[in-house]
Amino acid sequence: MSGGFDVDRMHAAYAVGVVDSGARTDASGRPLAAFCRVNMVTSLDGASTLGGRSGALGDRQDQRLMSVLRSHADVVLVGSGTVETEGYGGAAVDDADAAWRVSRGMPPQPRFAVVSSRLGIGPRHPFFTEAVVRPLVVTTEDSPPERRAALAEVADVIVAGAERVDLPDALRELARRGLPSVLCEGGPGLLGALIGADLVDELCLSLSPTLVGGGAGRIATSAAEHPRGMGLAHAIEGERMLFLRYVRER
Repeated sequence: MSGGFDVDRMHAAYAVGVVDSGARTDASGRPLAAFCRVNMVTSLDGASTLGGRSGALGDRQDQRLMSVLRSHADVVLVGSGTVETEGYGGAAVDDADAAWRVSRGMPPQPRFAVVSSRLGIGPRHPFFTEAVVRPLVVTTEDSPPERRAALAEVADVIVAGAERVDLPDALRELARRGLPSVLCEGGPGLLGALIGADLVDELCLSLSPTLVGGGAGRIATSAAEHPRGMGLAHAIEGERMLFLRYVRER
């Protein structure tokens, strides 16, 4: 285990996978899918939320790490339920990390993308009205056309899949649009679907020193089990929390 939470050190520690992996391509160089890193938090007894929110399990260092991880991404992917529950809206990274991105030739902010099959989230949600960069919406062919049209006024809409969102197709489209590095922030249904499609390249897991009990769910849920081997890349000790990074076993 390594110790000490230093922002520059965290940037270096979490840059490795994104820099080395990039988008998957075929023999002709055509993008197959974006590189997908996941960031989640859990309690000691496996709860993914406290009082219904994952953010309640974290602390200031966990929030700082979230901004660092977003700094290395082209797009932050999140399910519509998590957008509602966690109160998404506004800038993705703070001013310091925006400056860090600019110094490396990146846009100041990564883009947000919400995944929603039925488009229950409306165009007046803060996710859209407070966005500093035009967001993306990932949806299906069967989503209500009038809702799709309304959201197209405030976001770029990606249609992937018929009745359910086709995540491999969505990640291919993100890579094709020049967004090869994806950071997924859940929720559990979206992470479960990514696991089922074998699209998770890295899992960054913040371990909260908290026992929750109750009926809180896990960080990933799906109808069937899809075991995927992951290897521990590092464990960094914060003031209270433990920050773990796991990478796909090749």
